[in-house]
Amino acid sequence: MIEADELFKLYRMGDSIVRALDGVSLHVQAGEFVSITGASGSGKSTLMHILGCLDRPTRGAYRLRGQLLNNMGDSQLASVRNKHIGFVFQTFNLIQRTLAVDNVAVPLVYGRMSETRRAAMAALDKVGLAHRAKHRPNELSGGERQRVAIARAIVNNPSLILADEPTGNLDTRTGEQIMEIFRSLNATGTTIILVTHEMDVAVQARRIVRMRDGKIVTDEMLDEARRAALLSETVSVG
Repeated sequence: MIEADELFKLYRMGDSIVRALDGVSLHVQAGEFVSITGASGSGKSTLMHILGCLDRPTRGAYRLRGQLLNNMGDSQLASVRNKHIGFVFQTFNLIQRTLAVDNVAVPLVYGRMSETRRAAMAALDKVGLAHRAKHRPNELSGGERQRVAIARAIVNNPSLILADEPTGNLDTRTGEQIMEIFRSLNATGTTIILVTHEMDVAVQARRIVRMRDGKIVTDEMLDEARRAALLSETVSVG
């Protein structure tokens, strides 16, 4: 599904060149659940933005579902995002004065789809929040707002969900409920890439990619033994 080869993202800061991505290659098959982790400034969010067609690499090739995206215009990239990618962010990014059901329907409106209310209600039902459809974000808990954001991400039935620190603003119990929703979506075949700096969240994926200084330093599949070892390392460091 994802073929990213030798991606570079360079920024000029004064007389210096910052390599936010420094030759990153990442291939992800349909149906995988991958976490990308690393310290702040490691390049993980920059990579997420490129994979989500929110930014372009300085050089390198990025293909999604076999389609080369490098030379697409903004409107073409927007179409790809709306058809194939759902986004979940740490800060929810909901419209504050709009009902939950209407927040969920936003991608359908942009895509000029019909029967937006029915599809939005179905998405809310998938995340167990249909009963809160007529509440505004300020009337919802943090976990409920994140579930609304997930419903918005899946309302178009995307093949890929990109989640950037989706549990970062939530307590441990609520974060685990959100991760359970991701696991359920992945079990139905949705590809999920999750960016997080929290190792206890990262190890819930089936594959973990670790970044440092704009490069991928490790990329491994996780079994239960390896997952336990990584959690143990985290506890020891803490």
